[in-house]
Amino acid sequence: MHQPIRWHEWAAEAFAIAQRENKPMLLDIGAVWCHWCHVMDRESYDDPELAAIVNEHFIAVKVDRDERPDIDSRYQSAVQAVSGQGGWPLTAFLTPDGKPFYGGTYFPPNDGYGRPSFRRVLLSIANAYKEKHGDVVEQAAMVENAIVQAESFHGRSGRVSTSVVQAIQESAFKMFDPQHGGFGSAPKFPHPSALELLIERYARVASLPGADPSTSLRAGEGVRPYTNSAEPRSAGQPGAAVPTKDQEELRNLIVTTLEHMALGGVYDQLAGGFHRYSVDERWVVPHFEKMSYDNSELLKNYVHAYQATGEEFFADVARDIIRWMDEWLSDRERGGFYASQDADINMDDDGDYFTWTLDEARAVLTEEETQAAALRYDINEIGEMHHNPAKNVLYVRASLDDIAARMKLPPNRIAELLESAKRKMYAARLQRPTPFVDKTVYVGWNSLCVSAYLEAAKVLHLPEARRFALHSLDRILSRAWKRGDSAENAVGGSRSTGGSLLHVVAYSDPDAEHREVQGLLDDYAFTVIACLDAYEASCDLSYFKFAQVIADAMIDRFFDATSGGFFDSDPAAGGTSLGVLATRRKPLQDSPTPAGNPMAAVALMRLHHYTGDSGYRDRAEQTLETFAGVAEQFGIFAATYGIAVLHLLDKPVQVVVIAGEDGKADSLQAAPTARFAFTKTSLRLEASQVVPSNLPPIMAATLPHLPQLSSGKSFAVVCSGYSCKAPVFEADELREAMQAALRAE
Repeated sequence: MHQPIRWHEWAAEAFAIAQRENKPMLLDIGAVWCHWCHVMDRESYDDPELAAIVNEHFIAVKVDRDERPDIDSRYQSAVQAVSGQGGWPLTAFLTPDGKPFYGGTYFPPNDGYGRPSFRRVLLSIANAYKEKHGDVVEQAAMVENAIVQAESFHGRSGRVSTSVVQAIQESAFKMFDPQHGGFGSAPKFPHPSALELLIERYARVASLPGADPSTSLRAGEGVRPYTNSAEPRSAGQPGAAVPTKDQEELRNLIVTTLEHMALGGVYDQLAGGFHRYSVDERWVVPHFEKMSYDNSELLKNYVHAYQATGEEFFADVARDIIRWMDEWLSDRERGGFYASQDADINMDDDGDYFTWTLDEARAVLTEEETQAAALRYDINEIGEMHHNPAKNVLYVRASLDDIAARMKLPPNRIAELLESAKRKMYAARLQRPTPFVDKTVYVGWNSLCVSAYLEAAKVLHLPEARRFALHSLDRILSRAWKRGDSAENAVGGSRSTGGSLLHVVAYSDPDAEHREVQGLLDDYAFTVIACLDAYEASCDLSYFKFAQVIADAMIDRFFDATSGGFFDSDPAAGGTSLGVLATRRKPLQDSPTPAGNPMAAVALMRLHHYTGDSGYRDRAEQTLETFAGVAEQFGIFAATYGIAVLHLLDKPVQVVVIAGEDGKADSLQAAPTARFAFTKTSLRLEASQVVPSNLPPIMAATLPHLPQLSSGKSFAVVCSGYSCKAPVFEADELREAMQAALRAE
């Protein structure tokens, strides 16, 4: 608002002005957390001379990509078609009706970085629009066609098969960096959906007879940042099973990647939580912004890796992620997760809040603490940051034993020194100017966080995380779900598609003008899954009923009944005719959050397993068939699609623990909690809760009729497909029954 540019919001008014004045449009898409967006703002859009050029020749529109991912996704495709690259800031030039004809990302104020100056670009585009208008219109038509082709899967459907899972796994191994972990080279991004798929595949193999999931194949390799972390056993020690080659390769990929990420500078060694990505292949120097969705999905990875491997280190990292999210990204009073934390304070800053000079460390630590911290986190006179070579990114360089040998002190003393150093450095860091936290509460991202917290709470026994997750979901459902005419009755019993979901619950600026942004496919799919997770965590049937009505609304608004699959936005929502928003998209690739179509299929399959409603399964299958002919070619970027395929083709295994009066329910509950499998669910009910009115349809037809309910004893029932085994009363029996059900898939 302070800039001399006459910015317009994305609205019909801006397009009307452009058409009335016959001016091209300048579209700037950025984000609160985007470093180069801030740079371009300050270098160019704050400049009165450049602003004069923009105001004279263009109608300028600014869009927040987090608020309007539907706009961003389409114009990203356009700019990639024109320039071969995308990202933020996205700078696009449009005809007055919003059709893109030229664009790029960051443009410097002067010629440099292999890019023309923004001034030269602006004047050239303005001149071309006036002097070569026919060429501009022709180019716009070509770019619009490229957008359509980029998202078109017409005629590419096929049979759904688990072969895609094998193809994704092979793609992961081809891209795997065996030295540093992760996929590909610099810049290196985490790929949580790919890791999730690989962890589950390993957990399945590791749980077969003769396999020991707690066996480490990399004993003595990783460096542990937490003194209470369990040291792994090596294969060949007493009690350790001999691993197969597939087990060994899968485990090595998972453990190498998750260890190196958590020990690297891409992880905040003081506060916890992951930065968005690493600019180098070693995970040392990050782009310092932190996103809620990266941390929610990586939280699931570390929880599930702990289940699959038994490595306490992964549980410690998961707890540490929650520590950071609780402190920085949580509205503790009202519930809800904030969107992100910025990387920088100003244009000259590049992660200065997060990095340290040796003198800065010395100023707050004792001599012994400085020596231990410098060895541990590689703090030297010369660091890693190009803008200030004295600045060091903290990453784990040395083990406690190595530091103990260097300092000639016992390891427990080194652990004490490091804990003290971390507390003091973090306290000192809190006194620095703090990067902005975007307190916007987005529905889809919140649902991802709710699911992650509930999973961590279940596995790691974190009742406060469970409480806050349910509190946050309650806020989402009360504020973002807009009931239709019959929705009051729907939540009480019958179903309705009359409701709608919003994309934003609350904005970071409490004084911002209130507006309702309609929810997108991701918001609906992620929220259905969060509601099902909440039902399984609480056995409160209202969450299950919310999952149903939101899923029905998702089908009604987004499902393509002709060709299958889900569109990303509702064609009936306001403003969809502006620019290229009428172009239909069916998201398949994970980028960077899990893709909407496979997540919708997962949601529908989970509902099918509880309701027996074939309509849910049919639409899930049609959705996956829509992409079956092309999914394999996307490799790890189709990992969520692979996960959805397993939800479709694997039999569900449902474990219901009925708590009696004998106090044995906890030991029974521990068995399903210890195992990770996509299609395994577990519920814990009090005997008094097992009545038809308090259960989903499939369970209501069987559980209330069990004669054991009146025995006063705790027991468990394992159901696979739609048949249930006889109740079991001991944890060992339950483990055997559950293993047999999972193997039967």
